[in-house]
Amino acid sequence: MKTSFFLTLAVTVMVAPLFAQYRMEPVGSPAPDLAPAFQALVEPQGYRILDAAGKAFCEVWLRKSLPAGAKPSELAVAFPGIPHGTLLGIIRFPARGADRRGQTLQPGVYTMRYSLYPVDGDHQGVAPQRDFALLTPAAEDKDPAATPNYQTLVEWSRKASATPHPAVLELGAPSGANFPSFAAQGERDWVLNVKIGGTAMSFLLVGKSEA
Repeated sequence: MKTSFFLTLAVTVMVAPLFAQYRMEPVGSPAPDLAPAFQALVEPQGYRILDAAGKAFCEVWLRKSLPAGAKPSELAVAFPGIPHGTLLGIIRFPARGADRRGQTLQPGVYTMRYSLYPVDGDHQGVAPQRDFALLTPAAEDKDPAATPNYQTLVEWSRKASATPHPAVLELGAPSGANFPSFAAQGERDWVLNVKIGGTAMSFLLVGKSEA
């Protein structure tokens, strides 16, 4: 495997030649059309994901730091200290995007909030852990400090997907990754490896779950 490094704005980009459909570059400006209360919580610089043709797939701005909460007792949770519903960051799709389920997302700006899928049998095998980010249209998300419960956040997120299912991005705890980096994972998936404060986290931005 050959690794390329782009040091602009201290952003390191990892590209595997066999899967070199995507790459990452820095975004030097704040998320557009975002309420001041949200802008105050997220980093002013972000990450742009480009496809093989150089077209922007999405742009991501992450929260500066994460609040701490009580650790739940549930199993298969990668980030037990993050309160449910916590704002993780902002994502923008310049053109149509897609979530982990393959649902179409219209161009625009969305908030990303932390959630755990329920242990109810309907989500068996969708991911090795229960951690996900649920997307809500930024115009519909009014309070960055809010920590909505599962049902409330799902209702918000349905406004992003326009389906009975929320718009979801899979989260993981990266091991052995460089930060920040965008790298192939498996045959079809691509993950953004970052640190929010001192918490290492991966966002699966490209790829559709077959489960």
